[in-house]
Amino acid sequence: MATRLAESTIRASFANCSKGEAKRLALPGKLAEVAWGDLDFLGWRDPKAVNNGYVVLPRADGPVGLALVAASGRIKQSMCAFCLTTHGTGDVALFGARRVGAAGKLGNTVGTYLCADLACSLYVRGLRKPAVPNPKESLSTRERAERMLVNLNKFADEVLTG
Repeated sequence: MATRLAESTIRASFANCSKGEAKRLALPGKLAEVAWGDLDFLGWRDPKAVNNGYVVLPRADGPVGLALVAASGRIKQSMCAFCLTTHGTGDVALFGARRVGAAGKLGNTVGTYLCADLACSLYVRGLRKPAVPNPKESLSTRERAERMLVNLNKFADEVLTG
């Protein structure tokens, strides 16, 4: 991501929630302390509403934010659909995102399994290690980051298609 985003930009970027919901959502700690250079997208969980997660990803027409809701319950060892990191029990969560527009108002969602902490960029760069061993990949860090963004954009495309 590399570009610092202001609070107002982050809140205005949310596509699948109301402006009021975007205004009330908890942002990730102190934005000035975020290591933007290590991120391909900004992802975080709400510490007060632990089932809520958020991602803000760069798109051609500007950043797009997606509000996510994690399903309750434990998941056995699984793989994140964005970064393809394998995690042990509890470190992957099923997240759902409400579709935009009329479909979202009817309750239609798109779901996928993701790193529970939404720190995919850090796993791709080896800055955070999963609790279980992962196979060594032949792809470079840049290639893994590009693949992750392709996967994230496919998910975003599904959410943004009402």
